[in-house]
Amino acid sequence: MAKHTAQTRRGEIVRLATTSGLASVEELSDQLGVTASTIRRDLAKLTAQGKLARTYGGVMSLAHHPEASLRQRLGEAHAAKRDIARWAADQIEPGETVLLDAGSTMGALADAITKTPELTELTVVTAGISAMATLTDSVGIDVIALGGRLRPLSQAFVGPLTEAAVQRMSFDRAFMGADSVHAERGICEADLEQTRLKELMMSRAEHTYVLAHADKLGQSPFHAWAVMPSRWTLVTDESADPVALQAFRDNGVEVVIAPRRD
Repeated sequence: MAKHTAQTRRGEIVRLATTSGLASVEELSDQLGVTASTIRRDLAKLTAQGKLARTYGGVMSLAHHPEASLRQRLGEAHAAKRDIARWAADQIEPGETVLLDAGSTMGALADAITKTPELTELTVVTAGISAMATLTDSVGIDVIALGGRLRPLSQAFVGPLTEAAVQRMSFDRAFMGADSVHAERGICEADLEQTRLKELMMSRAEHTYVLAHADKLGQSPFHAWAVMPSRWTLVTDESADPVALQAFRDNGVEVVIAPRRD
């Protein structure tokens, strides 16, 4: 095969990922006649440009992977989300006011809170419908729902009414979800309305935790980003790539690997 320039080779990578839906580093290396390290550099460039989304060992086309709905996400990385949620629930102290962002991991955290009987006189603030529903019948937990415009894909409230409510509160801890999270760029979401709300939430919290399973680390699937506070904690699962985790540590982020629980 004739040698590709970097530009034409990257264009071919996008084409192959789009037509196949998923391509591995090894497959791309064989087809394009370059080393795996060259492919990895290409993938890093294309991911940063928002043209592809990385997976472990490969790449997927964003054209084949639009934003997933909350219903679709409920079945993803279930065990990892459960372990992360249990660790997060253990950090909460009785009497605290905590914020739960929207998303499937927040639903798992709400469930973990209900199964932690020592968490009494707790106030939970959330814009996520799944967390609200889980906490509805909980004894000793005061639930504050952040209203606004319902965003059906994420089953959460967003917009100026939601933001106005957040600005009138403060939180001991904020637990944030993410479509993906990047060591340098922060939290990635599908639109700016989501990232604006997340920034407000984090600015009102004493401690911020981003709960993200391994597949979400280092990805750039969309072009809307939430700027992170000066100090925050990434909580992920045991399958996370050590190289990906080191990138967060190098940027001053505290990294917690939630222990696996049966």
